[in-house]
Amino acid sequence: MSDGSTDPLLVDRLAGLDSWRADWAGLRVAVLGLGSTGFAVADTLAELGADVLVVAPAVDPDKAELLQLIGARLDEVESTDAPSAVLTAFDAELVVASPGFAPHHPLIRWAVEGGLAVWGDVELAWRVRDKVDRVAEWVLVTGTNGKTTTTQLAAAMAAADGRRVAPCGNIGVPVLDAVRDPDGFDLFVVELSSHQLHYLPTEGPGALRPRASVCLNLEADHLEWHGGADRYREAKAKVYENTVVACVYNKADEATRRMVEKADVAEGCRAVGFGLDAPGPSEVGVVTGDGVAVLADRAFLAERRTQALELTTQEALQGVGLGADHLVEDVLAAAALVRAVGVAPVSICDALAGFAVDHHRTEVVAESGGVTWVDDSKATNPHAARASLTAFPSVVWIVGGLFKGVDVEPLVRESTAGVRAAVFVGVDREPLRRAFSRHAPGIPVFEVDATDTGQVMPTAVRLAASVARPGDTVLLAPAAASMDQFTDYTARGRSFAQAVHEQLRGDVDGQPAVQPPASPTD
Repeated sequence: MSDGSTDPLLVDRLAGLDSWRADWAGLRVAVLGLGSTGFAVADTLAELGADVLVVAPAVDPDKAELLQLIGARLDEVESTDAPSAVLTAFDAELVVASPGFAPHHPLIRWAVEGGLAVWGDVELAWRVRDKVDRVAEWVLVTGTNGKTTTTQLAAAMAAADGRRVAPCGNIGVPVLDAVRDPDGFDLFVVELSSHQLHYLPTEGPGALRPRASVCLNLEADHLEWHGGADRYREAKAKVYENTVVACVYNKADEATRRMVEKADVAEGCRAVGFGLDAPGPSEVGVVTGDGVAVLADRAFLAERRTQALELTTQEALQGVGLGADHLVEDVLAAAALVRAVGVAPVSICDALAGFAVDHHRTEVVAESGGVTWVDDSKATNPHAARASLTAFPSVVWIVGGLFKGVDVEPLVRESTAGVRAAVFVGVDREPLRRAFSRHAPGIPVFEVDATDTGQVMPTAVRLAASVARPGDTVLLAPAAASMDQFTDYTARGRSFAQAVHEQLRGDVDGQPAVQPPASPTD
């Protein structure tokens, strides 16, 4: 992201690092962070022959031992608020930052003010993408919400077409791990967070040139990390830069259209819109007639002005849990991405027939006594919660957590028509109290005062069960992050599902129709 050094020899050397086969030997690189991304960076650079120093606090002993084995050094610090003596003495020529390091982090400021180039892991992955002869094409996915589902959908569609495909990036598998797979891939579907996009350059050897890209939607999020809404939007917009075949945008979200209009793309690249209405030329959408709703492609066929290709039906999507409007949009976006790289419509249809939505994403965890219990713990901001709320006609809403500076009042004002009651969780519930008092004073509200994490969801579920009636959906859609009371959204969702099943064990209807999801093993 940062051009860095004014030393012309170092500038030239870094500019020439555009291949696995370039001369990386002896390059002094400081790697910030030792999560899965940081370790992948360190491992890659060590394999390339660079001199690697990893800077991280509270390192797991197993990871420290692994660093020794790969030949990287570790500067385990009590705090990353300032460069340590070890880091200063290392005299780094390059810094590679893990996504958790915000641009205002003291070590990032130290690097930039010192004239050091600062890269992210995705830039490094792009530069060394030719490690094996089978060099993958890249398609990129970002957005405030729906990134992971869309990434998984696109990967499944490409796999059904016979491609060897890797969903990677923010989805959990570092792109560098995919790049270094000895068998290679035909396609990477790369989920990018705004943090990763921030560190990407838009020109030069580290600039990505994807075949297709999409920003699914844009709502205020991660404002503290970026330092404001404008910088968050600027980071998201980078996804479209240098795209070769198709910039896919959301017709219902004007911000994504404007991003495409402003992007500097390859000659011949097309804008392709997706939406829930009938598609025009160069769009994918939903055609309704004779009681049937068909998802149709009018973008990737020669006769797109007069014809369309059927991808699947809305009825088929309902059958696999993809019928909610926001999930149909994800399907359309994924289909547009893979159509841009030549995946056949029949492969898209086949992939969707066997697709299962990931845990904690509008997931039905139980049905009992006419009440459906739904875990959408992944709804970590108001935009995602709004999509969930509008998918169900009558809701008992479990809401709250860490709002990260985001205003919850518009959500309560605009999206509570179907809410019969609300249960507040989270340490700071005052924003919810104000919003409901001002915009939904007639909705009964209950609060969970429990501070013990193990009691939060059992209490919330008991309160929800006390007011739920047949026809209701008890919906966990927090509209907030989880870190005030849980380690992450998956832990919050698992706690909810477990509490629901504990609550329903004694129901007169017997065991719930849907068993609790297994804990993830990856």
